[in-house]
Amino acid sequence: MNLPCFLIPALVGIICGILGYLLGKMYSNKSTFDTESLQDDLDSCNRMNSQLRLDLEKMRSQLNEQNKMKANFVAEKDQIIETNSKAPINLAFDAGVAKAVFGKKINENDLKIIEGIGPKIEELFKTSGILTWKALSETSVDRCKEILNKAGERFQIHDPGTWPRQAKLCYEGKWQELKEWQATLDGGREK
Repeated sequence: MNLPCFLIPALVGIICGILGYLLGKMYSNKSTFDTESLQDDLDSCNRMNSQLRLDLEKMRSQLNEQNKMKANFVAEKDQIIETNSKAPINLAFDAGVAKAVFGKKINENDLKIIEGIGPKIEELFKTSGILTWKALSETSVDRCKEILNKAGERFQIHDPGTWPRQAKLCYEGKWQELKEWQATLDGGREK
């Protein structure tokens, strides 16, 4: 009777061992399969992520290119507008037109044509580096006053307030407009 008492637990132990072994084998293969499947999914996501990064970089590059083109277009448009709005009517000096308007010969860049500038003031300005109508037109009234003040009391009484604008009309060849305006001036001063 003792034999079956040992035999039954031994048989149950052997059967449980075999079942445990088989179950372990079965689950270990499944976890390897799950790990491989997860690794494949991760690799696929990494590839997709890399492709998306490339696409993003390409889109940023295209956006930068479009922004550059837009900036160039705006700059060119502004340059055209600026050029057209600042373009003088006539930059080439035409002594014949000037003579026809003023009734006397006008030499190019003769500062004495400016109402209020005589030979001595012309000499002061030329000594100060203001040699042309264009240079005088780009000189501030304050700079003109500074030149006159440095020359002494005799020159400080002059008012250069209109001189740069008159010089601009000379430079642009707007002789009739200059003559009409000068008719309203008194020694270069607006009445």
